[in-house]
Parts: sequence; structure tokens; C-alpha cells
Amino acid sequence: MSTSVHPPQSHSPATPHVLDNPAWAALTGPHDRFAERVGRAARYRADVSPFTALADPADPRAWDDLATLVGPGNVTPFSGTVPPPEGWETVESGQGVQLVDTALRAEPAPEAVRLGSDDVPEVLDLIARTKPGPFLPRTIELGTYLGIRHDGRLVAMAGERLHPPGWTEISAVCTDPAHRGRGLATRLVRAVAAGIRERGDIPFLHASAANTGAIRLYESIGFTLRRRTAFLLLRVPGGKEHTT
Repeated sequence: MSTSVHPPQSHSPATPHVLDNPAWAALTGPHDRFAERVGRAARYRADVSPFTALADPADPRAWDDLATLVGPGNVTPFSGTVPPPEGWETVESGQGVQLVDTALRAEPAPEAVRLGSDDVPEVLDLIARTKPGPFLPRTIELGTYLGIRHDGRLVAMAGERLHPPGWTEISAVCTDPAHRGRGLATRLVRAVAAGIRERGDIPFLHASAANTGAIRLYESIGFTLRRRTAFLLLRVPGGKEHTT
């Protein structure tokens, strides 16, 4: 069992925190092997994760590079606090929160098993039934994913997604509706966090601002709200408009 306190750090605009732009920090750091990049824009490979990122969202040249990377008329997800430039169409939008570990009790879950590529069909089935967020065929390669089975069937899981230097995001936290109320998600979050802590990183996570129940749970077990952000689905300027 381990308990750690990591108060959210205050940074001036001149020295932004790595978590202000975690996808870029991951794609140009520990996750560079999964990256496709054009200049100041990067994204994960299409079968790994939908995340895209800019070196500096306030830099118009970075948006130009993203347009080249994604292609005119196509859509791409983007998260951050800087609105897109003129010409970029917002197809969908939502509000999110970023929380960081400040007092989480991290500990292994003896009943949890590590999930691998052979488990992906079952993982995708659980994701489809619980909808914790995007999960693609190779997302499982981004880090350690743990699951709990009941009568041989996967009923709960959680794992690691974005990995900016010094930090690791806990993601895909979900439980089959028939098995909720047993604390499975909490046990898995603690177990994933224990592995993150062992290598010297600090856990963090994102959630929809509308998912107030999940946010209350995360805060109750030791996460602290760090910042609010926007989740956007944007259409690149130019090209024939279409729906995807």
C-alpha cells in the first residue's frame, strides 16, 4: 500500500505545465513510436487513439500543420482551452475536467489480471456496453490495462493512456452494469495507480464535466481537480463537407 501527496503545481504562462498539453508531450516523448507528425502537429496512429495535438495551440502555423496532417474536409478530435481559428468548424463540443492524484491510496488488486492483445475483442465488447470513451484495437498497447473477470467474463477494466513525461493517465475505467456497486472500478484505479507510482510517475485522468458521479468518486479517493478543458470534434477547412 502506498499513499502520496502531490499538490497541483502552479505555473506562469511562460512556463506551462506538461499537463496543459499532455497529448503533445506524450506524442513527442514516451509515445513517439505511435505518432504521426507534420511539423507542429501530431496525432496517434488511427488504430491506436483518436487524439491529436499541437505544439502550441495559440500558434496559427500549428493549425496549418494539423490541417495538412488530417486533410481538408476531414474531422479530428481536439481538446484544450484555446478555440480553433476561423474556418475550422466545430462539429461537436463538450466540457471536460482534468484531475491529478494528490492523496490516492494506490495498492494492487489481487483479483485483477493484465489484459493483452488476445483480450481486445472482449475489451471492445465491454467498452461498447459501458461507453467510457474511445478505445481502438491497439489502444491496449499504450500501457498496462487490468481487468476483473466474473465466471470467466470480463466485467470491469481500467488502464493507462496518455503518457507525458513524469505522468500517466488512467483511462477506460468501466464496469459492466450488472456488476456495479461492488467497488470494482475503485480497486482497478488503485491497482493501475500502484503500477504508475512504481515507475515514478504520477497518475492523472480526464472525465466529462457532465459525469458528476465519476468526478465525485475520483475526488473521494484522492484526486483533485486541476483544470477544465473542452473536448471538440473539428472539421478541417476546405474539401467536400461530409459526415463521419
